[in-house]
Amino acid sequence: MKKLLAIMLASFVLLTACSSKENNVPNNGGTPAEGTKEITVWAWDKAFNIGAMERASEAYKAKNPDSTLKVNIVENAQADIIQKLNAGLNAGTTKSLPTIVLIEDYRAQSFLQAYPEAFFELTDFIKPGDFADYKIGPTSLDGKQYGVPFDTGAAGLYVRKDYLEEAGYKLADLQDIDWKKFIEIGKAVKAKTGKALLTQDPNDLGLIRMMIQSAGSWYLKEDGTTPNLAGNEALKEAFETYKEIMNADIVKVISDWSQFVGGFNSGDVATIPTGNWITASVKAEASQSGKWAVVPFPKLTNNPNSVNASNLGGSSWYVMNVDGKEAAAEFLKQTFGSDVDLYQKLVTEIGAIGTLKAAAAGDAYKQSDEFFGGQKVIEDFAKWTEKIPKVNYGMHTYAIEDILVVEMQNFLGGKTIDKVLSDAQAQAETQVK
Repeated sequence: MKKLLAIMLASFVLLTACSSKENNVPNNGGTPAEGTKEITVWAWDKAFNIGAMERASEAYKAKNPDSTLKVNIVENAQADIIQKLNAGLNAGTTKSLPTIVLIEDYRAQSFLQAYPEAFFELTDFIKPGDFADYKIGPTSLDGKQYGVPFDTGAAGLYVRKDYLEEAGYKLADLQDIDWKKFIEIGKAVKAKTGKALLTQDPNDLGLIRMMIQSAGSWYLKEDGTTPNLAGNEALKEAFETYKEIMNADIVKVISDWSQFVGGFNSGDVATIPTGNWITASVKAEASQSGKWAVVPFPKLTNNPNSVNASNLGGSSWYVMNVDGKEAAAEFLKQTFGSDVDLYQKLVTEIGAIGTLKAAAAGDAYKQSDEFFGGQKVIEDFAKWTEKIPKVNYGMHTYAIEDILVVEMQNFLGGKTIDKVLSDAQAQAETQVK
């Protein structure tokens, strides 16, 4: 996936010449003409994202029983969506592109800034203020709204209560903690239970992302393009904290998704600091019902801007500037853009927590979950979503992270933090333009 983004970024120098073609290229069969009342949606993940769109289509039909609108949902791998969008738009054609497409928030600005005429503006269809503030940065450009924010990647700290109690801690001891306290607890858990505190894949810096966003910082400056590595105090502390965690002998090192899930399903680790989308995987091990709870995400110890809330992942819906765009925009307006009842169904049936603020007042968000000891976990995640600092993910999240993965290993190997970040800054300034 990262290689695909690198290819996309490498082609950006050609985009200016191509962008003027966007509104002049005929549809050529890409999406049906207005009169056909038919739109095509591209998304990945059959159970989650596609399941959400299927339920949105049902909700729309229920609201508009006389409508002839047909919603064709096409499943693609996320990497394939990126490749197809990039190939078509870079060629200056909308042929075979969808009417609606799901794009991960970390990648959205790459498309919006590179292909400014390719997406249909939705400012008149949804109200940005109706959604969690942190989602508006990735989904808008130059004050115009282009995306309908979908799910939150609000992070939490999933904890095994039984392991913590064995180590002498109560759940209250883990409320609103910082990373220093987290490491202290981890050492006690390891000493008393023999269990690692968490898993970590050395090639995945999701933990770093969550740490820096908790302080309202990112790999890029506010313009979304200028690397912000050297002199970034939040990133510096995140790197130092990561190293402390790795050196504390509280980590079970893994290398892929199956090992990540296996780490907590097998009972090998006591916590999972990650996005709420992991809930279904945690609950998949029914034998652990009642043993888990979720507490707020830890904050950086020494950064005054850091809060006990952050994000990992999440995506939003976009309308392409093609035939059928108005019908698609109206469809999104009536569903993901405003339908509180739809979001109750999404939470209940597929575990998708939306970022429409009004949805949090619904009954489904307030239900107790017996797996988590009766905790109202959806309500908690919705509450934490409101506290997530807003940052500009910009165009180069994954390209810069490729650099940082290597530099993190250099840091763990003894290279000084200031040298690590200054070298990363120099590489980023050369590679991402």
